[in-house]
Amino acid sequence: RVLGLVPKEKLPTYNVFYEGRTFGHGQPGMAETHRGVPLGDYLFQFDFGVVAPEVCEDIWSADGPMRRRAYSGGELVVNLSASPFRLGFWDTRRELLATRASDHQVTIAYANAVGSNDGLVFDGGGFINQNGRPVLETPRFQEGYTTAVVDLDRTLRLRTENTTWRVDRESWVTSGGQKVPTVDCTQVKTKRDTLAYPVPAHRSFFLPAPDTRRPARVALCEDILDALALGVGDYFEKTRAFKLFGIALSGGRDSLLTLLIAHRYAKRARPDNPGSLIQAFYMPSPYSSQQTRDAAETIARELGVPFQVVSIEEAFEREKAAAQQMLGETKLTPITEQNIQARIRAQRMWNWSNSCGGLFLQTGNMSEKSVGYTTIGGDLMGALAVIANVPKTVVMYLLDYLQETTGYEGIRKVLAKPAGPELAHDQVGEEELMPFPILDACFYLHAGEKLTPSEMRTALTAMFPEVEAQRLSSYVDRFVKLFHQSIYKWVQAPLSLHIGNLDLDRERALQLPVVTGSAWLRDA
Repeated sequence: RVLGLVPKEKLPTYNVFYEGRTFGHGQPGMAETHRGVPLGDYLFQFDFGVVAPEVCEDIWSADGPMRRRAYSGGELVVNLSASPFRLGFWDTRRELLATRASDHQVTIAYANAVGSNDGLVFDGGGFINQNGRPVLETPRFQEGYTTAVVDLDRTLRLRTENTTWRVDRESWVTSGGQKVPTVDCTQVKTKRDTLAYPVPAHRSFFLPAPDTRRPARVALCEDILDALALGVGDYFEKTRAFKLFGIALSGGRDSLLTLLIAHRYAKRARPDNPGSLIQAFYMPSPYSSQQTRDAAETIARELGVPFQVVSIEEAFEREKAAAQQMLGETKLTPITEQNIQARIRAQRMWNWSNSCGGLFLQTGNMSEKSVGYTTIGGDLMGALAVIANVPKTVVMYLLDYLQETTGYEGIRKVLAKPAGPELAHDQVGEEELMPFPILDACFYLHAGEKLTPSEMRTALTAMFPEVEAQRLSSYVDRFVKLFHQSIYKWVQAPLSLHIGNLDLDRERALQLPVVTGSAWLRDA
């Protein structure tokens, strides 16, 4: 039975959100009836107390509906959310709910959606907070329900004791605040006779409960891995277009992490034989080393993932000859030779995907993508970009963590070799670009904080005092030039999983024009 409908008032239209484009919003005082059902700004009186429903963003605004609904008698705020996962956001939600519950002297029950749609990952979980005191926190990245007993008389008692809240409410009433109407739902009977008074599980009202929080490093790594595995799995299941995953292993860090994330999902989907859900390929060229081949083969064997070696050497020579024929007297450039290798591999992955219904996973990271250290038609290609919102330093941080927790020899072998694409002799990514910590810092400062090159130099000098100022300045100039020249590349990238506020997803996050330049950023 539908007792009433309360529309969302705050429609976010920023970052990944575009609700204002599509939906109309509820308004204070809205009171309508549709098919006999109340629709509007309502409270609901049950035999246990007064419920104030709201939706997601309503709780994120200090000027949201909670204030007037609490002043109108609302005791239990029920917030239904679909808030996407972002790094570190779980703590922000917890703190926000505690603040709102304390400010408005209410009990808040907050439930978040779980699952992934397109590139957005919803981590689920929920909270109950009574007047600023945490009561319950539920697991994330899984479906389910959890219950807790709350004494709403305590919420009302704390209101009467809090003179600041009472004076604020009186001021609201005298200034013309309109009381929110209440729908009588007391005919709905609830069974509370068997409920016991909510006492602390650790049997003390004065001592803190045992701290069950994970260490910061474990929490960060497990959250990222769980979010990406959920994103990969839901995309695979909900599209219903694929039968298995396909990954081109290079023996490098990015493809290794992508494989481990896919395998993390596969262990849940097929616990008896997770490797049967994945096919890995190693496609060596004349520049591929035995070290990377051995690393790729080792991790595939440890995970039980089928592994094939398919050389591209013959195709590489053939494509070089064809390209040279088209160029005539113009010499084939070294960068073109590198890109040919990447494009042959991508073409073969697409051919495999078309024939067997495989989900071709793109393996590039956000940092190198931001400066165009990737090939259109090559390693930039795929059906789903798994780690495209993961900075390179975070990729390496995650692999260090996974090597420690799993002990996989394949991870150790990958980490033992300097990062590089092996498209030419002795390639090292940090030598061709800049040290990855500096690259990530440049990306954050310029794309995230919108700093000018001059401001970036100042920040980097404070951040990396051991690097000479002239070198840092050259890194800044190089980054800004490459970043603005590469926008045309990354707007052609496949759909990516979104796990942070700073992203290269042009549709949802970093909205920059393709036709742009860095000349306007030059210091006066």
